[in-house]
Amino acid sequence: MADPSSYRPKPGDIPDSPGVYKFRDEHRRVIYVGKAKSLRQRLANYFQDLANLHPRTRTMVTTAASVEWTVVSTEVEALQLEYSWIKEYDPRFNVKYRDDKSYPYLAVTMNEEFPRVQVMRGHKKKGVRYFGPYAHAWAIRDTVDLLLRVFPVRTCSAGVFKNAARTGRPCLLGYIGKCSAPCVGRISPEDHRELAEEFCDFMAGRTGTYLRRLERRMTEAAEAMEYERAARLRDDIGALKKAMEKNAVVLADATDADLVAVAEDELEAAVQIFHVRGGRVRGQRGWVTDKVEDVTTGALVEHALQQLYGEESGDGVPKEVLVPALPDPVEPVQQWLTERRGAGVSLRVPQRGDKKALMETVERNAQQALALHKTKRASDLTTRSRALEEIADALGLDSAPLRIECYDISHLQGEDVVASMVVFEDGLQRKSEYRRFQIKGFEGQDDVRSMHEVITRRFRRYLAEKERTGEWGDDEAGETGLKDEDGRPRKFAYPPQLIVVDGGQPQVAAAQRALDELGIDDIAVCGLAKRLEEVWLPGEDDPVVLPRTSEGLYLLQRVRDEAHRFAITYQRTKRTKRLRVGPLDGVPGLGETRKRALIKHFGSVKKLRSATIDQICEVPGIGRKTAEAIAVALARTAPAAPAVNTATGEIMEDVDEAVPGPTEGTAGEPVTTGAPQQRRGQER
Repeated sequence: MADPSSYRPKPGDIPDSPGVYKFRDEHRRVIYVGKAKSLRQRLANYFQDLANLHPRTRTMVTTAASVEWTVVSTEVEALQLEYSWIKEYDPRFNVKYRDDKSYPYLAVTMNEEFPRVQVMRGHKKKGVRYFGPYAHAWAIRDTVDLLLRVFPVRTCSAGVFKNAARTGRPCLLGYIGKCSAPCVGRISPEDHRELAEEFCDFMAGRTGTYLRRLERRMTEAAEAMEYERAARLRDDIGALKKAMEKNAVVLADATDADLVAVAEDELEAAVQIFHVRGGRVRGQRGWVTDKVEDVTTGALVEHALQQLYGEESGDGVPKEVLVPALPDPVEPVQQWLTERRGAGVSLRVPQRGDKKALMETVERNAQQALALHKTKRASDLTTRSRALEEIADALGLDSAPLRIECYDISHLQGEDVVASMVVFEDGLQRKSEYRRFQIKGFEGQDDVRSMHEVITRRFRRYLAEKERTGEWGDDEAGETGLKDEDGRPRKFAYPPQLIVVDGGQPQVAAAQRALDELGIDDIAVCGLAKRLEEVWLPGEDDPVVLPRTSEGLYLLQRVRDEAHRFAITYQRTKRTKRLRVGPLDGVPGLGETRKRALIKHFGSVKKLRSATIDQICEVPGIGRKTAEAIAVALARTAPAAPAVNTATGEIMEDVDEAVPGPTEGTAGEPVTTGAPQQRRGQER
């Protein structure tokens, strides 16, 4: 590990101008490339106290052995040079987007004498028109098959083309009318190129003019009683419309735009791009990257734009690029895009309307791509085994923790304080073992005290089950001691090898204190602090810092994030139900089924309030005693104030009172996930 002060340049040696800098390791390999508006100010940030640096930046500067820079004239030149060096050196500490697959394009080889339509992957070639990318090659072939009826462009390989020219016989497509057969001279090179140009125009989104021209020709043929020609034109129009239907209209103003969305967590980020041409989604692609450096969403967007347009020019760069966050500063990136296009490019964040709605769709795709990437990574048995071994080594455990329980506290400004317990066995979620808790021992906001209460309650139940069923090694108890009479696993019966709490030293100390008070000394405890992803152990002043590439850290993060998600879902559910308490909730013995029957019978609480006891008794399942209790409860609650139309001052008479949802379940019971979305406020 190098000391950054050993290679720190003198402040006077660094120019105060735009430029690009490279950090090299002891073997002279480039490990990081960056750009700066002011090299002096930017590089000074790397040579401060190591304790003040982000852990990833700290790792980079201690791995490096030297730094060098190149001065340029403008920030745009710095952007271009940075992209070139990242492509050339592939630095390990830079954000590098990797295609999750080699996306296929529909390509038209306009650089050949007889342009050919084909599927292409990999690097783009000069003189070739590309459309896409498409998710699957078969989608390209389906589209081309429909369009060849109208635009019979050559699709055969060079070998097939030469063989047909030598024999004087076209291939099958030439005989069935899906190729104009330039190989045997049925069409001149000029006319075939014009046909390829029309094909490209149609694929580029200029469809309306061509369709109208075909419809006009069809009408003229019909008026001239050339019915066979009119029928062929009709079928051509149908084929073109069918090809267009494969790409639904998403922007009504025939916009040409690329939409870029980012989904990220502390370690990884997924980027999704929708290519919209002529108002239709013409292609989609996505990448996943490790966040080796500490970057903002705007910086991730900037790197994505470099990846997207670094090799593009002209129409390859659209007029409009919509992003979730703007790079800082945005002007050099926008100028760079404009230079690559050769015309103005609008780089902005959509705020409203169809473009905002489409951006939300792209963001959902990015989130799903990130979740799928994590699922694939987590499902690998070898990876899970390595993660568990890394955790055991880092925490000093005797064996891999095959069962991990994680706890998190959630509340909204001290109200509706709840906790979650999630379980991972062999590195995978065990949702049937999830539990949730209401904090009962005190009121207010105290995460440390809440953690102590939850751990105490959970393992007090564990000790009670253990005492009732006998030791796990007792042959008389066996596996049956872990199950109820009906064969279902007992609640809290299985002990974990590792407890993970969401938090730092205070939460870890509270969890360990709870175990000590119960006399449990065979379960390890650690905490994962979210700010720097540090692992805290009981009684230790310094955290355990796992490498960011560690599968063990990745597993601990997944466990912690799942506990947080589960806790906040439960907290929102509790808050929603508390805010929806209605006048029927106070009636003893009146459950949800009979509440719904009452509202269905009378139509609203307002009409139920005005009903007599005899009328209430007419509802199936409602006896006289219950009807009297309902009447008393409704009489005690004041009727809801009528709504007023603020525009006209009119009082709205037909105001119904809301009926609350199901009452709260018991804490500590098995639960299902999912809850209505609410305004988050200051919840955790």
